Amino acid sequence: KGLGRKVGMTSTDGVVIDERLVIKADASGPRSARMVLQNPRVDFAVMEVARGGILREGLGYDRNDIAVVTNIAPDHLGMKGIDTLRQLADVKAVIVEAVPRDGFAVLNADDPHVRNMRRRCSGGIVWFSMSEPGSEVREFVDDYCRRGGRAVVLEPSDRGEMIVIKHGRRSMQLAWTHLLPSTFGGAARFNVANALAAAGAAFAAGAPLHDIRQGLRTFATTYYLSPGRLNLVHVANADVFVDYCHNAAGMKELGAFVDRYADQKQGQADLGRTSRIGMVGAAGDRRDDDIRELGAVAAQHFDVLVVREDARLRGRKAGESAALVAEGARAAMAEGARCRQVEIVLDELDATRHVLGRTNPGDLVVMCVDQHSMVVAELEERTKSAQAGARIGAPAAATSDPDLDPSTLTETAEAEGDEAEGEALGAVPGETQPEIADDTAI
Repeated sequence: KGLGRKVGMTSTDGVVIDERLVIKADASGPRSARMVLQNPRVDFAVMEVARGGILREGLGYDRNDIAVVTNIAPDHLGMKGIDTLRQLADVKAVIVEAVPRDGFAVLNADDPHVRNMRRRCSGGIVWFSMSEPGSEVREFVDDYCRRGGRAVVLEPSDRGEMIVIKHGRRSMQLAWTHLLPSTFGGAARFNVANALAAAGAAFAAGAPLHDIRQGLRTFATTYYLSPGRLNLVHVANADVFVDYCHNAAGMKELGAFVDRYADQKQGQADLGRTSRIGMVGAAGDRRDDDIRELGAVAAQHFDVLVVREDARLRGRKAGESAALVAEGARAAMAEGARCRQVEIVLDELDATRHVLGRTNPGDLVVMCVDQHSMVVAELEERTKSAQAGARIGAPAAATSDPDLDPSTLTETAEAEGDEAEGEALGAVPGETQPEIADDTAI
């Protein structure tokens, strides 16, 4: 956007054309990608590519100039024949295989499954790594750069960590991690990693350094810019975070953030004893052990856990997945986990209100949500801070783009996610789509 390009984007939140949400649905599949690429106003496309869409019918296009793979986490295992991390990596490596010879794959050097994808890329590699200088992974990355390669790394100093782009023997400083709004003073390490990946993708796309810096320094995890991703709302002098975390791997990262953020708060003021309250829920189509693990991990970081369920149960009986989460949490409590109380409130809105009802000034609250707009709208009712776009009963689609017709979007499709993407976008199974060759896709 800073380069003056007209950006089209697809994600689990919908389809965005030039900063305008034109369709609100899970739009991370191939049909959404084709819709963006066919829009004549778009000259730069950024697509979230979901595992389900790849398995169902591929990417929806032939080539992507830049591919970004951040990590391979144990989620969605046991579904559609994908039972191991290696198999999941094979699915996600499809976007790396789609990189042309003059393109780039931006890969996480810290993840061995992602690192192995380099062998499947016809183009160049831009590594990103949070490993410390002198570590085995960092030596691997530095050696690659000495041979003319590109990478984005962290350079520690007494003043903090500096994000540095390396190209050959050149090193170019970008920004201090603790000064980026999305990292909350460096506490959100997963957003530090995301910043490295974003910088690597922008550098591969030819963006000037000052534009990359500007993007990193101005992006914040507000509800407007990043709905459902670490959105902070201040309610009755308590810090309330809204996040889409729904699996054990994500909870480990989110829990580590909670620990660091709580330490920051404690150091800034003498708040006395404050509670950490978490609202968590798991998707019903995950394996029983994976759901229990989510509860066990959450119990390590919160004093109180309120367990809810998604509106869409995904094949389970009401209360079943919540009981598994609570079971995992209580097992961890028996082994000495931090948590001291687990409660089950199945309905998401009821659970939200229950959590807020027991929150005291100074508390740290994390709400892991399914319907983030509904939860943020409830928070907005309790604070003077308006959150852009959060309204209960908001329409499922916007018609601000004359080049797209979202009239066929249905409530069922919105609820069912990427498995119902074709219904949401009004696509006909098996229909032929014209080949798009002139747009830039990441």
